Amino acid sequence: MNSLEDIAKAINNAERILICGHIMPDGDSLGSVLALGSALEQLGKEVIMAGPDPIPQIYEFLPDKQKFRVGKPPESNYDTLITLDCSVPKRLGSEYCDLPGQGHLTVINIDHHSGTNSFGQYRYIEPQAAAVGEIIFDLLELMQIEINLETAICLYTAIATDTGSFRYENTTPSTHRRVARLLELGVPVARINMRLYEERPRAAKFLLGAALNTLSFSTCSKVAWMTVTRDMLQAVEAGDEHTEGLVNYARGIKGVEVGLLFHELADSGIRISFRSKEFVDVRRLATLFGGGGHARAAGCEVGGDLKKIRHEVVAAAVSAAGGKAL
Repeated sequence: MNSLEDIAKAINNAERILICGHIMPDGDSLGSVLALGSALEQLGKEVIMAGPDPIPQIYEFLPDKQKFRVGKPPESNYDTLITLDCSVPKRLGSEYCDLPGQGHLTVINIDHHSGTNSFGQYRYIEPQAAAVGEIIFDLLELMQIEINLETAICLYTAIATDTGSFRYENTTPSTHRRVARLLELGVPVARINMRLYEERPRAAKFLLGAALNTLSFSTCSKVAWMTVTRDMLQAVEAGDEHTEGLVNYARGIKGVEVGLLFHELADSGIRISFRSKEFVDVRRLATLFGGGGHARAAGCEVGGDLKKIRHEVVAAAVSAAGGKAL
């Protein structure tokens, strides 16, 4: 793995840069992409920020969101690709995942997931970072790029969302020190937190009601799960983006150690979100099904029959939680 100094040098040597996060972007992915992109523009770099999926409504307040290009990879003669918050090229999306293998590109991979697949000529992976936003904060400081208010808002959003508003155990003293610096720049914390955690589209609330109707428990009550199907999404006129955070309603029940969400995707795949409270390493669980993530928050995408997959995943979660077999 490279040092952050190596990453800074590689970026300084770049002229035209494409910055990408992962599919179905969350706050850390989007916030980090927009923060790094706008900061590098201050250096006079030609920067393109792009991804296959649109920005979810919940993040429409982010500065410079209009610069984020949605759809196929932009046609341009960029010389450098920076991937953020992507443990494997597949997480870039089907139309972007081949980009890291193109020989004419210098690929810089910045991530904080333990077990991130080694791709790119330059790699900086820091599992101790609560969010990629923390790494970008340190990188900008190292490169002596001024963090303006717009960049600070993006970084705050990245860090706040990946720490569950500073509730998860990945929150460290260093996390709070970085955020304090951002607040000193004028980040409107109350307004941002209202947008993130209190103001949700009607469709998201209706989807929550439908998902809660599927809430199920293992015999030992240590595992709870919910399911979102395509029919459910269509019935309440919701989109995939509105499933964000639903898994926490399963995790948040007293006595439950592992919460799961089974989300049926448009391409017939199934997105599984894993969350735990105290002792189950859900990254290991997700790895069993080809995914990854963190000890308390992980995910994967699989293909196959929903009922069969759900039974297998729940059984593995029950075993990990020390419960009785289903």
